[in-house]
Amino acid sequence: MACNADVLFRPLRIGSMTLKNRIVMAPMTRGFAIDGAVGAAHANYYRKRAEGGVGLVVTEGVVVDRPASRNEPNVPRFYGDDLEGWGDVVGAVHGAGGAIAPQIWHTGAVRSSSMDWEPDFTVESPSGLIAPDQVRGDTMSEEAIADTVTAFARAAADAKRLGFDCVEVHGAHGYLVDQFFWAGTNLRDDRYGGPTLKERSRFAAEIIATIRAEVGPDYPLILRVSQWKQQDYSARLTQTLEAMADWLVPLVEAGVDVLHCSQRRFWEPEFPEADGAQGLNFAGWAKKLTGALTISVGSVGLDGDFLQVFKGQHSEPASIDSLVERMERDEFDMIAIGRALITNPDWAHKAQTGRFDEMVPFSTDALAQFV
Repeated sequence: MACNADVLFRPLRIGSMTLKNRIVMAPMTRGFAIDGAVGAAHANYYRKRAEGGVGLVVTEGVVVDRPASRNEPNVPRFYGDDLEGWGDVVGAVHGAGGAIAPQIWHTGAVRSSSMDWEPDFTVESPSGLIAPDQVRGDTMSEEAIADTVTAFARAAADAKRLGFDCVEVHGAHGYLVDQFFWAGTNLRDDRYGGPTLKERSRFAAEIIATIRAEVGPDYPLILRVSQWKQQDYSARLTQTLEAMADWLVPLVEAGVDVLHCSQRRFWEPEFPEADGAQGLNFAGWAKKLTGALTISVGSVGLDGDFLQVFKGQHSEPASIDSLVERMERDEFDMIAIGRALITNPDWAHKAQTGRFDEMVPFSTDALAQFV
């Protein structure tokens, strides 16, 4: 498993933020924010990953100020009295030499995958659907949509005020923003719906543009996107390069600096019919089509698809040769590490010094600990 990982440790400037390397801690819901509040355990958890060499920490999803924005009771709130606890987290990461972004989020109509819990308010989504032909909650009014756009912008402004280096909007995996993208869950006939993905992207574009107006031109803004949905792992928003450009280019034009492109296995080509079995992955095509910086993510450094987590399966450390090869040819700009960082807070240091034989396997048992 010997590999020269130097390419991962090039610095990168994005607007007002300078990263010491290209390694990102992927956002992972941990569920340890008791009734939405973060504390010393969170500061310690994120600090350890920064100490371990991660250039940019992206927090677990934190929900915006809407009545039913979270689908678990211990998902962090990013508004009101629960905001200020994040200042200690920011300070801890900065003190360890890392940069940090919150991933601001609204879960829409999606249920928790780990518990049977209902919020105190009726859930909301573009068309009152959790998945195609599966009804759950209310269809959002235009007033509710406007209030949600404002809530995202307010959260981004609070992130900047608290000292976060940038902000990420969660627009992937079948949650609210992605439910607007997806034809199966967006049946609206107003300006937030339509037969094309470009039309259904209006909600996301308004969120991005409003955030950009709130935080200014130099504050880095990341948008996480995916083709697959937790409701349907085989779902694809786009089948062609032209459709992908129609989807992503307007979002970059609205103010996105970085597209965080989630796929189940980062090494798989997104359009093999266009460029072969060794072709560009999702982040590679997003970069080529839009000119934006991109983050790739998906089962990095482990031998198993991350969906195995939900089946209780373990994953062993795996070679990162393919990752290094893709980074060396500038296919994408950054790489996000998820599960491997739970069991290896110092994954970046180990990779930099070639200590791959010291990598600890990932076990679902690790999810019960927050250290």
